[in-house]
Parts: sequence; C-alpha cells; structure tokens
Amino acid sequence: MPSPQKTAHNWLARLGRALNPEAGQSLERLQEVQASLDRWHRARAADADDHERRMRALEHAVDSLMRDTAGAHRDLVRDVAKLRRLAARNRDDLVRVSRLAAVERRGLDVERRTVDHLSRLARTRLPILVGPWTGEVGFELLYWIPFLRWVRDAFPIDPDRLVVLSRGGVGAWYEDISRHYEELFDFTSPDEFRHATEQRRKQQRIGAFDRRLLKAVARRRGFHQVHLLHPALMYALFKAFWRYDATIKRLDEFARFRPLADSSSSHVAVDALPADYIAVRFYFSDCFPDTPENRQFAARLITALSARTHVVLLNNDILVDDHRDFSPGPDTRIRVASAHMQPATNLAVQTDVIRRARAFVGTYGGYSYLAPLCGVNAIAFHSRQSFKQHHLEVAQRMLRRVGGAGLVVVDTAHGDALADALGGLAPAAVSSTVE
Repeated sequence: MPSPQKTAHNWLARLGRALNPEAGQSLERLQEVQASLDRWHRARAADADDHERRMRALEHAVDSLMRDTAGAHRDLVRDVAKLRRLAARNRDDLVRVSRLAAVERRGLDVERRTVDHLSRLARTRLPILVGPWTGEVGFELLYWIPFLRWVRDAFPIDPDRLVVLSRGGVGAWYEDISRHYEELFDFTSPDEFRHATEQRRKQQRIGAFDRRLLKAVARRRGFHQVHLLHPALMYALFKAFWRYDATIKRLDEFARFRPLADSSSSHVAVDALPADYIAVRFYFSDCFPDTPENRQFAARLITALSARTHVVLLNNDILVDDHRDFSPGPDTRIRVASAHMQPATNLAVQTDVIRRARAFVGTYGGYSYLAPLCGVNAIAFHSRQSFKQHHLEVAQRMLRRVGGAGLVVVDTAHGDALADALGGLAPAAVSSTVE
C-alpha cells in the first residue's frame, strides 16, 4: 500500500491537473529540462574526470620526462667532465712531449754546434788556447778535464797545438791533454782573481777577465792568431744534464774519466812532512757553514785523528774564493801545509800532499773528488745538503770507472759516531777502501 505521503502527492497532482490541465505538461517539460540538465552535468562531470585523468597522465609524463632528462643531463655532465679530463691529460701529454722534443732539439743543436766547432779547430794548424779555467775545483775535475779528454779522443788535434790555462800549478792534472800549461797567477793577483770571479763562477760566456787573460797568454807565447776552446762550450753541452733535462747519457758521450797522472812536481816543497799522515781540509761553504756546531765537529774529528796518527792540514792562506779554512789549536801531531804554498803552486802542493797521504778527511767538495782521483780514499762531511745530488752521483760514477780509491759522504748529523770511531780505529783501518 502506498504511503500516505505518496498518496497525498498523487492526489494533489490529479487535483492540479483538474484545475489546470496544462500544468501537467509544464511539469513534464520541467522534468525533461531537469533531466537534460542532469545529463549535461553528468557529461560535464565525466569530461572533468576525463580532463583530470588526462592532466594527471600529462603530469606523470612530464615528471617522467624530467626524470629521464635529469638522468640524461647527469650522464651528459659526467661524459663532458670525462672528456675534459681526457682532453686535459692529452694536452698535458702534448705539452710534455712538445717540451721534451724542444729540449731534445736544443740538445741536438748544441751537440751539432760543439762538434762543428771542434771539427773546424781540428782542420787548422793554429794554436788553441784551452780555457782559461777560473771556476771551482770540483767542476774542473768532474766535467772540464773529462770533457777535454773526450775532445782529444774524438778529434785529430795535435796536442802540441793545445795550451791549457788554469791556476794553482795544476799542469799535472792536464798531462794527458797537453804538456803546454800557462799559470793564470802569472798574469793576475789573488785579490784581482777573487774580485773578477766571485760573481760568476760558471763560465757560460767569455767575460772581460777571460779575454784579458787570453790576450796576456797569447802575447807571452808570441801568438798572433789563435783558436779558443773555452769552458762555455762545455757548459752549453752539459747544461741540460745539470737542469735534469738530459740523462747521464749526455755525460757518457762527452766525458772520459781517468785518474790524475802522478807528476809529483812539488815533492821538494813537502819533503818535511811525516812519512805517515792523514790529509785534512775543513773549509766553510754552503754545505758546511761557519757555525759553532760545525767548528766543534771539525775540532773533535781532527783531535780524534791526531790521537792516532799525524795530521796535515791543507789550509790555504791564499784567498781566491769565498771558502774559509777551519784551523784548530796548536798540536804537535798536526801540521799545516800553507807555509809551502804560493798562489801559482797552491793546488799543486795540496795535490801532492793528498797523494802521499793515507786518507783524506774534510768538507764535501772538490777536494773530496781530488783525493780518490789521486788514489787516496776520502771521507767528506756536510751539515746542509745545499749541493745538487747528481754532482755527487757523477763523482761516484767517475770513481767506479776509475777504480781504486773511494769516497764516502756523511751528514754531520750522523757523524759523531764516525768521528768517535775514527779516533779509536787502528791506523790501517782508516785507509781501507770504502764505497
């Protein structure tokens, strides 16, 4: 049974149609309009839902694209960074190869100019002035004299054409190069020599002092026209090696290492020396500066040596460079060779004193090379490694080839034990060969 409310509604509808027959039609039209509106709203709602789905799909696609793009961007950035690193390495490699090629090219140019110059000298008959050498003893022994030996071996130059110019009476050092020697201190004083060379010890060019000495020697010899074999040629050839731009091969090709000849030219001057002694020369330098510690170290070592045997100091009162000798206090077993030295003979006297010694002890430098080249073992000290290591390596290489005596280089920081040991060793132990 219909509910009372529905019954009332139906009754009122019939009453309305009876009173107004057109009302029913209006109501139907209203219902149709309402239905149309409902359909329209449902359609719009469906469209809105579809639009929202499409928008969500589009947003999802955009998000996915952004993620893919970001990943691709990261990959691209990584690849670009990798390419940049590779390009930088390639650029560095190219720069390095280019630099090495330039160094090699310059080295070959220097070698060619050296050989061309020496070939021209060999083709003539004019006298050749060799030097003047005004530099350090170490470079003279390690590089200049071995270079000149190579020149003699490689080119057919009559040794009588060669006149060597050096200082200190070292003609015997050059005996296998030429028997003609000119002493520079015959043409200059120690003070003038020191003043002229203190600012330029490496003779990389022919200076005014060199020219004056060359002219003086040419006048004495009566030479009106000469050729010149100057140390600048050797410096140009070995510069790449000293700068670590060339290997030891450069030295092997253009140097010949041999022991120094024994001329004993100044034995008369040193005949008063003991029959058995150790030669000592401690001088202050960049690697052995004048400090209280170094003075104490040298004094202790000399005292220890003199307790076992005689000591002859090679101290030189002739100041031709910036090296200053250390002198200990008076001791009856310590003698000084400086009284026998003159400017024109000081290196000759020191060479002979070293050659007759049981061993050499002193500052690391040229004299520590001189002793083994004379067949005498050497122990050399430094307190600061201001020297280039490859000079020492060249010295050890030279002495291995020469054979015989050896060189030991010791930092004073580790030398106290050695100094104490030397004072207590038997004399024969000091002369044992050490490498």
